[in-house]
Amino acid sequence: MPANVPFSEEERRGVYRAIYERRDVRSHFLPLPVGDDVLCRILDAAHHAPSVGFMQPWDFLVIRDAAVRKAIHANFEQANQKAAEVYQGERRALYDSLKLAGILEAPVSVCVTCDHNRAKGGGLGRQSDSATDLYSTVCAIQNLWLAARAESLGVGWVSIVDLDGLKTTLGIPAAHTLVAYLCIGYTSEFGVQPDLEVKGWECRESLANVIHFDRWGAQRKDWVR
Repeated sequence: MPANVPFSEEERRGVYRAIYERRDVRSHFLPLPVGDDVLCRILDAAHHAPSVGFMQPWDFLVIRDAAVRKAIHANFEQANQKAAEVYQGERRALYDSLKLAGILEAPVSVCVTCDHNRAKGGGLGRQSDSATDLYSTVCAIQNLWLAARAESLGVGWVSIVDLDGLKTTLGIPAAHTLVAYLCIGYTSEFGVQPDLEVKGWECRESLANVIHFDRWGAQRKDWVR
């Protein structure tokens, strides 16, 4: 289909539905395999993300092996115990009650990395901000996440890990940055609200509070959804 064909109303609604119904899934994974065809589609969607200078700095490491995921779960458990020490009292009790990873429950994981030395793109756009390769990689992750929602797949980003230990376990080259460890699988439900909002950890900020007009601090409180 030519790129200049407008989206139909149904197609447009589908895009917004994927955005608003996307969730960080940590539980409710089903013991169903994720087929290679589906996995390839969401990885291809990730690979079509925007990247500064068209550098495409990402790599995707697909992990199905149960023994490897068990080792990664042990890494998470240690990191999570350390992270919990930051909190006290009721906040600590709430933290301890949160389900923060589905490493063993999800049938497949994808580790997303960023290659800072990738020659593609010829350095275009990196002179002013050397972190644009990381930003581009995160765009790929978002593409994957939205495509996964359209495929009825849950995705959970596990950020509580010892990154150096995880790189060693997975044999990731030292020069590459490990950006995300994603747990992927079919799920029995997608919550109406994010889990952290349901649990009372945090609420969504008002859109009007994070939009400024022309200069910082110039806001319009009538901007509401």
